[in-house]
Amino acid sequence: MDLKQYLAARATEVDAALDAFLPKAKEKPATIHGAMRYAVFAGGKRLRPILCLAAAEACGGDPEDALAPACAVEVLHTYSLVHDDLPCMDDDDLRRGRPTCHKVYGEGMAVLTGDALLTEAFLMVAQTRPAKRYPAAAYVAELALAGSSTKLIGGQVMDLEGEGKKLTKAQLVKIHEAKTAALLTTSIRLGAMTANATEKQLEGLTVFGRALGLAFQVIDDILDVTQSTEVLGKTAGKDAAVEKATYPSILGLEKSRKEAAKLTQEAMDALVPFKNKAQRLREIAEYLLKREY
Repeated sequence: MDLKQYLAARATEVDAALDAFLPKAKEKPATIHGAMRYAVFAGGKRLRPILCLAAAEACGGDPEDALAPACAVEVLHTYSLVHDDLPCMDDDDLRRGRPTCHKVYGEGMAVLTGDALLTEAFLMVAQTRPAKRYPAAAYVAELALAGSSTKLIGGQVMDLEGEGKKLTKAQLVKIHEAKTAALLTTSIRLGAMTANATEKQLEGLTVFGRALGLAFQVIDDILDVTQSTEVLGKTAGKDAAVEKATYPSILGLEKSRKEAAKLTQEAMDALVPFKNKAQRLREIAEYLLKREY
């Protein structure tokens, strides 16, 4: 398969697993379950779960063993988007080309939807088959750290507190190491853990994940000022509207593009010890650097 076929095939596998894991839409109380599914099945790229599966492959494992944590990181990511879009946060009406959860179900139900998805993520990850080096508790702890007050939530706090302020590049990197790169890295680490990755393999993939996550954010910031709302599937220009620090606002567009390329190369370098087993991870990194939405 070429990369396009691979991404489509893996996304289909993930969607099928998500459908099996999540409560059915008509299960009572139906409103919350309908809202959860509305948010999860909104047409996302499934980047994080695909990275989880590809990392399992890179370490010689069976991607099917990584489906539970792959779904868990996607559901945790979706919870963060639902809460991100709320009026008290980024206040957005559009996500993945559709009205945001709170626009369809109301603010109170959107808060509960995020809460339910966060909880569901731990139900999913707890079903991961233990590997020789990694008991079930290791997977749960890994996901919990990614979503904690020092990672995802901490990044959100720093992001909110940074609005309207002139931040340095170092401060911006710290925000996105926590807000974006941490969950991407955890997706990769969880996949590797299901393949019983060695400590050295896990260290290399952690370096890869951090660099890839930061590169992803740089490109995201660039697209926010260069693409339309129709192309992005979310409101373009939102960062500038709330005076949020971004890579283009600090570095400028050209230097931001160079920064993304540099970080992508750092990610590639971390994969050298994996040789051909990490080819899919390399292809994904290259694809993300060149993406247009």
